[in-house]
Amino acid sequence: MIIYNVTISIRPDLEEEVLAWLKNEHIPEILETGLFVEHHIFKIFESSEQPMHNSFAIQYHLESWQHFKEYEANHAPALKEKTQAKYGENLLAFRTFLEKL
Repeated sequence: MIIYNVTISIRPDLEEEVLAWLKNEHIPEILETGLFVEHHIFKIFESSEQPMHNSFAIQYHLESWQHFKEYEANHAPALKEKTQAKYGENLLAFRTFLEKL
């Protein structure tokens, strides 16, 4: 199992809008590719003493690296472009991978 982890940081005043967009538009578009088996959204906290932060991790589960390569080649560029056009510098993202052993 491969987990494609996308960590995003957004402006606090856009949190509700971005979360609604993720849940209602962006994530469904990604899942429509048929390459992912499930997903989860997590709010990230930098400490237990200051639980306010506007970062989120979206984890997409894939059965193989081949599925990710297909996603990256055929779907990711257009989806990233749509995100950039909609939010620009108001939504910053970085991507990492986890592999379940």
